[in-house]
Amino acid sequence: MIVQLRPDVSVSRAVQLFKGKSSKIIRQKFSQLTEFRWGRSFWSDGFFVETVGKVDLEKIKSYVREQ
Repeated sequence: MIVQLRPDVSVSRAVQLFKGKSSKIIRQKFSQLTEFRWGRSFWSDGFFVETVGKVDLEKIKSYVREQ
């Protein structure tokens, strides 16, 4: 996933919003997945973020696609 944030939005807040909203949508569409939850949370606690500097967006997109 490639995400560009405004400077006033922290990475941790963005991840919190992504996880919260996607968890709600997945639980609504696939209610049978309750057996796969980690405790009360759908997603695990951790996340990984990498930042890039002056790199062409197309190169980044290519890298993400090939992963």
